[in-house]
Amino acid sequence: MPIYEFKCDDCNQTFESLVLIASAVDTIRCKHCNSANIKKILSATSSQSAQKTSVPAGALSGCSSRSGFS
Repeated sequence: MPIYEFKCDDCNQTFESLVLIASAVDTIRCKHCNSANIKKILSATSSQSAQKTSVPAGALSGCSSRSGFS
């Protein structure tokens, strides 16, 4: 059940909405002015999780046996 972020073209407000099925996006209305003139936008959490990283998993966790701590 993804949470999508939307922007209203009428009142220029952004809001989030839980969307149970993809086809329900067409029924979402602005939570501020009730307009149907909205667009789904890329949220900050979506773009952060989509980024590639070159740091190996667990390298920054401090749980490595090479950390120097016993």
